[in-house]
Amino acid sequence: MSATAAPVEVGRRPADWTRRPKIDQWICWWTIPIFYNIFGLIFVVLTRVMPPPRPDVGPDQIVAFFEAHSLTIRIGFAVLMIFIGFTGVANGLIAFQIKRMSVAPVFAYAYIAALAVGAIPGCLLAAFSFLAAAFRPDRDPELVAMLYDLGLLSFVGSLGCFATQNMVLALAIFLDRNDILPKWLAYMSIWMIVTELLAGPVFIFKAGPLAWNGSISFYIGTAVFVVWEICIIKLLYSAIKRQAPDELVQD
Repeated sequence: MSATAAPVEVGRRPADWTRRPKIDQWICWWTIPIFYNIFGLIFVVLTRVMPPPRPDVGPDQIVAFFEAHSLTIRIGFAVLMIFIGFTGVANGLIAFQIKRMSVAPVFAYAYIAALAVGAIPGCLLAAFSFLAAAFRPDRDPELVAMLYDLGLLSFVGSLGCFATQNMVLALAIFLDRNDILPKWLAYMSIWMIVTELLAGPVFIFKAGPLAWNGSISFYIGTAVFVVWEICIIKLLYSAIKRQAPDELVQD
């Protein structure tokens, strides 16, 4: 007797999404638009930190502000504590692109370090100050006013770390011969440094364009930052697409 083997049906193998080229970088890239949309919801809609409330108000008005927005401040900053880690992923992706440039790896490490230090005064301290004030709005009004000042001075006035971050990025782009990111982004990063320096007078003025809610100290810097962030998202997308799948980056 002879046995005939039954024909084996050859089907398509299920797609393995983990084998897609640069899937790791695309995952990291998506954290950036997701985080900044959540960031806008938190700081603009829920916590009312952007645009900043006025510095030239008394303790009673400050207490009234926290009483009016106590619940949304606590919800908003609770959400921030869940998603704040996304910034580390985003900064790591930018540092990865810096390591692809023809510059020393120290630029990538310095970029990450500057933002790691900057996250404390530029985001976390402001959040916890507002959370503490909103958590017990029946505190002494002078203490609530101190937390209000601490949070907003820290949020708007954190200058050096972010200026250093942009200086590192601008230098890396100028020195790069691999054209990973365009030179015009370096010039935009210099404008970011200028806006950080323009926020310096917030420690002196309580009203006018140089106060923490002023047109020079806050609005110009915020407008430049929004444009810069949109550009960096689009440029990172292009940089990932252009990178050869088999390109290796050495430590």
